[in-house]
Amino acid sequence: MRIEPLGNGVEVYVSDRHHFTTDTILLADFARVKNGESVVELGAGCGTIPLLMIRNHSLKELYAVEIQDDAVELLRQSVAHNLSNGIENAAAIRPIHGDIRAVKELLPAGAFDLVVCNPPYKLSGSGIENPDAGKKTARHEASCTLEDVCAAANWLLRFSGRFVMCQRPERLTDILGTLRAYDLEPKRLRMVQGRIDKAPKLILLEAKRGAKPGYMEAEPALIIEDENGFTPEMRAIYGAYKDGYDE
Repeated sequence: MRIEPLGNGVEVYVSDRHHFTTDTILLADFARVKNGESVVELGAGCGTIPLLMIRNHSLKELYAVEIQDDAVELLRQSVAHNLSNGIENAAAIRPIHGDIRAVKELLPAGAFDLVVCNPPYKLSGSGIENPDAGKKTARHEASCTLEDVCAAANWLLRFSGRFVMCQRPERLTDILGTLRAYDLEPKRLRMVQGRIDKAPKLILLEAKRGAKPGYMEAEPALIIEDENGFTPEMRAIYGAYKDGYDE
Protein backbone atom coordinates (compact mmCIF):
# COMPACT_ATOMS: atom_id res chain seq x y z
CA MET A 1 0.00 0.00 0.00
CA ARG A 2 1.24 3.49 -0.82
CA ILE A 3 -0.08 7.02 -1.12
CA GLU A 4 -0.27 9.00 -4.35
CA PRO A 5 -1.11 12.71 -4.67
CA LEU A 6 -4.04 13.84 -6.83
CA GLY A 7 -3.43 17.58 -6.60
CA ASN A 8 -4.75 20.38 -4.38
CA GLY A 9 -3.62 18.44 -1.32
CA VAL A 10 -5.86 15.43 -2.02
CA GLU A 11 -4.18 12.02 -1.76
CA VAL A 12 -5.27 8.42 -2.40
CA TYR A 13 -4.11 5.10 -0.98
CA VAL A 14 -3.37 2.57 -3.75
CA SER A 15 -1.96 -0.95 -3.93
CA ASP A 16 -0.56 -3.24 -6.60
CA ARG A 17 -4.07 -4.66 -7.06
CA HIS A 18 -6.07 -1.44 -6.74
CA HIS A 19 -4.73 1.69 -8.43
CA PHE A 20 -5.74 4.09 -11.20
CA THR A 21 -4.92 4.82 -14.82
CA THR A 22 -5.25 7.65 -17.32
CA ASP A 23 -8.77 6.34 -18.10
CA THR A 24 -9.76 7.06 -14.49
CA ILE A 25 -8.62 10.67 -14.68
CA LEU A 26 -10.27 11.24 -18.08
CA LEU A 27 -13.60 9.85 -16.85
CA ALA A 28 -13.58 12.04 -13.74
CA ASP A 29 -12.94 15.09 -15.94
CA PHE A 30 -15.58 14.13 -18.53
CA ALA A 31 -18.25 13.71 -15.83
CA ARG A 32 -18.39 17.48 -15.23
CA VAL A 33 -19.56 17.14 -11.65
CA LYS A 34 -21.22 20.22 -10.13
CA ASN A 35 -21.22 21.65 -6.64
CA GLY A 36 -24.04 20.35 -4.47
CA GLU A 37 -24.77 17.26 -6.54
CA SER A 38 -25.57 13.79 -5.21
CA VAL A 39 -23.31 11.26 -6.92
CA VAL A 40 -22.75 7.50 -7.03
CA GLU A 41 -19.75 5.70 -8.47
CA LEU A 42 -20.37 2.06 -9.36
CA GLY A 43 -17.29 -0.13 -9.04
CA ALA A 44 -15.27 2.54 -7.30
CA GLY A 45 -12.12 0.50 -6.70
CA CYS A 46 -9.80 2.40 -4.36
CA GLY A 47 -11.88 5.56 -4.83
CA THR A 48 -9.75 7.71 -7.11
CA ILE A 49 -12.73 9.22 -8.97
CA PRO A 50 -14.55 10.32 -5.79
CA LEU A 51 -11.33 11.88 -4.51
CA LEU A 52 -10.74 13.66 -7.82
CA MET A 53 -14.29 15.01 -7.70
CA ILE A 54 -14.03 16.45 -4.20
CA ARG A 55 -10.68 18.03 -5.07
CA ASN A 56 -12.44 21.04 -6.63
CA HIS A 57 -16.12 20.57 -5.70
CA SER A 58 -18.27 20.51 -2.60
CA LEU A 59 -20.79 17.69 -3.06
CA LYS A 60 -23.93 16.87 -1.13
CA GLU A 61 -23.01 13.17 -1.02
CA LEU A 62 -20.86 10.80 -3.02
CA TYR A 63 -21.47 7.08 -2.54
CA ALA A 64 -18.67 4.78 -3.73
CA VAL A 65 -19.97 1.23 -4.29
CA GLU A 66 -17.33 -1.51 -4.54
CA ILE A 67 -17.57 -5.30 -4.21
CA GLN A 68 -13.94 -5.93 -3.19
CA ASP A 69 -13.44 -5.41 0.51
CA ASP A 70 -9.73 -4.58 0.28
CA ALA A 71 -10.48 -1.78 -2.21
CA VAL A 72 -13.19 -0.38 0.08
CA GLU A 73 -10.75 -0.40 2.97
CA LEU A 74 -8.25 1.59 0.91
CA LEU A 75 -10.92 4.22 0.23
CA ARG A 76 -11.94 4.38 3.89
CA GLN A 77 -8.32 5.03 4.80
CA SER A 78 -8.03 7.66 2.06
CA VAL A 79 -11.12 9.50 3.34
CA ALA A 80 -9.82 9.50 6.92
CA HIS A 81 -6.36 10.58 5.73
CA ASN A 82 -7.68 13.51 3.69
CA LEU A 83 -10.00 14.68 6.46
CA SER A 84 -7.09 14.64 8.90
CA ASN A 85 -5.17 16.79 6.40
CA GLY A 86 -7.93 19.40 6.32
CA ILE A 87 -9.68 18.35 3.07
CA GLU A 88 -13.20 19.00 4.34
CA ASN A 89 -14.90 18.04 1.05
CA ALA A 90 -13.82 14.43 1.67
CA ALA A 91 -16.61 14.15 4.25
CA ALA A 92 -19.08 13.75 1.37
CA ILE A 93 -17.53 10.41 0.33
CA ARG A 94 -19.37 7.38 1.70
CA PRO A 95 -17.76 4.02 0.85
CA ILE A 96 -20.16 1.09 0.47
CA HIS A 97 -19.00 -2.53 0.39
CA GLY A 98 -21.63 -4.08 -1.84
CA ASP A 99 -22.62 -5.65 -5.13
CA ILE A 100 -23.83 -3.43 -7.99
CA ARG A 101 -26.37 -6.14 -8.81
CA ALA A 102 -27.96 -5.61 -5.40
CA VAL A 103 -28.07 -1.81 -5.64
CA LYS A 104 -31.77 -1.71 -4.74
CA GLU A 105 -30.81 -2.97 -1.29
CA LEU A 106 -28.05 -0.41 -0.93
CA LEU A 107 -29.33 2.97 -2.14
CA PRO A 108 -32.69 4.67 -2.81
CA ALA A 109 -34.31 4.94 -6.23
CA GLY A 110 -34.27 8.18 -8.20
CA ALA A 111 -32.19 10.07 -5.63
CA PHE A 112 -29.05 10.98 -7.54
CA ASP A 113 -27.92 13.57 -10.09
CA LEU A 114 -24.94 11.68 -11.47
CA VAL A 115 -23.82 8.06 -11.70
CA VAL A 116 -20.29 7.27 -12.87
CA CYS A 117 -18.80 3.93 -13.86
CA ASN A 118 -15.49 2.71 -15.26
CA PRO A 119 -16.73 -0.84 -15.96
CA PRO A 120 -14.80 -3.97 -16.88
CA TYR A 121 -13.82 -3.62 -20.53
CA LYS A 122 -13.77 -7.28 -21.55
CA LEU A 123 -16.61 -9.76 -21.87
CA SER A 124 -16.34 -12.68 -19.47
CA GLY A 125 -14.60 -15.55 -21.23
CA SER A 126 -12.91 -13.33 -23.81
CA GLY A 127 -9.15 -13.01 -23.96
CA ILE A 128 -6.77 -14.15 -21.24
CA GLU A 129 -8.31 -13.74 -17.80
CA ASN A 130 -6.00 -12.68 -14.98
CA PRO A 131 -5.69 -15.37 -12.28
CA ASP A 132 -5.73 -12.64 -9.62
CA ALA A 133 -9.38 -12.37 -8.56
CA GLY A 134 -9.24 -8.62 -8.00
CA LYS A 135 -7.69 -7.86 -11.37
CA LYS A 136 -10.11 -10.25 -13.09
CA THR A 137 -13.05 -8.41 -11.52
CA ALA A 138 -11.71 -5.06 -12.72
CA ARG A 139 -11.00 -6.17 -16.29
CA HIS A 140 -13.62 -8.79 -17.20
CA GLU A 141 -17.39 -8.86 -16.72
CA ALA A 142 -17.04 -11.51 -14.03
CA SER A 143 -18.99 -9.75 -11.26
CA CYS A 144 -21.13 -7.37 -13.32
CA THR A 145 -22.16 -6.96 -16.94
CA LEU A 146 -22.98 -3.88 -18.97
CA GLU A 147 -26.65 -4.69 -18.36
CA ASP A 148 -26.06 -4.80 -14.59
CA VAL A 149 -24.39 -1.37 -14.66
CA CYS A 150 -27.14 0.24 -16.77
CA ALA A 151 -29.89 -1.30 -14.63
CA ALA A 152 -28.23 0.11 -11.51
CA ALA A 153 -27.87 3.56 -13.09
CA ASN A 154 -31.55 3.50 -14.10
CA TRP A 155 -32.54 2.73 -10.50
CA LEU A 156 -30.34 5.39 -8.95
CA LEU A 157 -30.85 8.39 -11.22
CA ARG A 158 -33.54 11.02 -10.94
CA PHE A 159 -35.35 12.03 -14.15
CA SER A 160 -32.81 13.70 -16.47
CA GLY A 161 -29.96 12.59 -14.20
CA ARG A 162 -26.67 11.80 -15.95
CA PHE A 163 -24.90 8.48 -16.37
CA VAL A 164 -21.26 8.73 -17.44
CA MET A 165 -19.02 5.83 -18.38
CA CYS A 166 -15.93 4.88 -20.38
CA GLN A 167 -15.36 1.80 -22.51
CA ARG A 168 -13.45 0.46 -25.47
CA PRO A 169 -14.67 1.65 -28.91
CA GLU A 170 -15.40 -1.89 -30.07
CA ARG A 171 -18.16 -2.12 -27.44
CA LEU A 172 -19.97 1.02 -28.66
CA THR A 173 -22.84 -0.79 -30.43
CA ASP A 174 -23.52 -2.89 -27.34
CA ILE A 175 -23.38 0.19 -25.13
CA LEU A 176 -25.84 2.31 -27.11
CA GLY A 177 -28.39 -0.49 -27.36
CA THR A 178 -28.14 -1.38 -23.68
CA LEU A 179 -28.40 2.23 -22.53
CA ARG A 180 -31.65 2.71 -24.43
CA ALA A 181 -33.01 -0.58 -23.09
CA TYR A 182 -32.69 0.93 -19.60
CA ASP A 183 -34.16 4.36 -20.45
CA LEU A 184 -30.74 6.00 -20.57
CA GLU A 185 -30.55 8.12 -23.70
CA PRO A 186 -27.03 8.73 -25.09
CA LYS A 187 -26.41 12.48 -25.29
CA ARG A 188 -22.65 13.11 -25.35
CA LEU A 189 -19.81 11.08 -26.85
CA ARG A 190 -16.08 11.64 -27.04
CA MET A 191 -13.37 9.45 -28.54
CA VAL A 192 -9.90 9.35 -27.02
CA GLN A 193 -6.86 8.80 -29.25
CA GLY A 194 -3.28 8.20 -28.20
CA ARG A 195 -2.09 10.35 -31.13
CA ILE A 196 -3.88 12.17 -33.93
CA ASP A 197 -2.93 9.47 -36.45
CA LYS A 198 -4.01 6.56 -34.23
CA ALA A 199 -7.41 4.88 -33.95
CA PRO A 200 -9.47 5.69 -30.83
CA LYS A 201 -8.54 3.61 -27.79
CA LEU A 202 -11.30 4.76 -25.43
CA ILE A 203 -14.78 6.27 -25.54
CA LEU A 204 -16.33 8.59 -22.97
CA LEU A 205 -20.12 8.65 -23.01
CA GLU A 206 -22.89 10.49 -21.16
CA ALA A 207 -26.55 9.42 -21.14
CA LYS A 208 -29.57 11.00 -19.46
CA ARG A 209 -32.34 9.06 -17.75
CA GLY A 210 -35.71 9.57 -19.40
CA ALA A 211 -34.46 11.96 -22.09
CA LYS A 212 -36.11 11.94 -25.51
CA PRO A 213 -34.29 10.05 -28.27
CA GLY A 214 -32.57 12.26 -30.78
CA TYR A 215 -29.50 14.42 -30.97
CA MET A 216 -26.27 13.14 -29.44
CA GLU A 217 -23.34 15.55 -29.32
CA ALA A 218 -20.13 14.09 -30.73
CA GLU A 219 -17.33 16.13 -29.19
CA PRO A 220 -13.95 16.59 -30.89
CA ALA A 221 -11.57 13.71 -30.22
CA LEU A 222 -9.31 14.05 -27.20
CA ILE A 223 -5.71 13.53 -28.32
CA ILE A 224 -3.38 12.40 -25.55
CA GLU A 225 0.04 13.08 -27.06
CA ASP A 226 1.69 15.07 -29.83
CA GLU A 227 5.31 15.58 -30.85
CA ASN A 228 5.93 17.51 -27.60
CA GLY A 229 4.48 14.91 -25.25
CA PHE A 230 1.09 15.53 -23.60
CA THR A 231 -1.15 17.83 -25.66
CA PRO A 232 -2.19 21.14 -24.06
CA GLU A 233 -5.64 19.71 -23.25
CA MET A 234 -4.15 16.64 -21.58
CA ARG A 235 -1.79 18.83 -19.58
CA ALA A 236 -4.80 20.85 -18.43
CA ILE A 237 -6.71 17.71 -17.41
CA TYR A 238 -3.69 16.11 -15.78
CA GLY A 239 -2.39 19.37 -14.35
CA ALA A 240 -3.61 19.27 -10.77
CA TYR A 241 -2.74 15.58 -10.50
CA LYS A 242 0.76 16.03 -11.92
CA ASP A 243 1.29 19.04 -9.68
CA GLY A 244 1.21 16.64 -6.76
CA TYR A 245 4.64 15.38 -7.71
CA ASP A 246 8.01 17.04 -7.36
CA GLU A 247 9.53 17.13 -10.83
